[in-house]
Amino acid sequence: MANFVLQLPNNLRLRSCTVSSSFNGSTPGVPQSAGPVILELPLDKIRRPLMRTRANDQQKVMELMDSIKEIGLQVPIDVLEVDGVYYGFSGCHRYEAHQQLGLPTIRCKVRRGTKETLRHHLR
Repeated sequence: MANFVLQLPNNLRLRSCTVSSSFNGSTPGVPQSAGPVILELPLDKIRRPLMRTRANDQQKVMELMDSIKEIGLQVPIDVLEVDGVYYGFSGCHRYEAHQQLGLPTIRCKVRRGTKETLRHHLR
């Protein structure tokens, strides 16, 4: 399998993106042995287990909303994929800005992890 880097202009908005490797029991979309992959994921497919631990700064969310409307999301949120389920632990303000703008997807830097990695993040 070949590795590649896809560079897109910052102002290009993708509504869906699929990166696939041969399906051999691994999760479609995230290559099994590669590093992080940039994907556009539906907001409702990203679990946010720590969402209720603190409130977001609403001024920062509003500023991000303005920026996203003008130039798009500049930095993808980090997402952990474990057994086909996506978990987000950072990017809370960017995630909420997308929600409030009514955007269905968000650009994510996805890395694969194990259940042990997930337990570590939940501590």
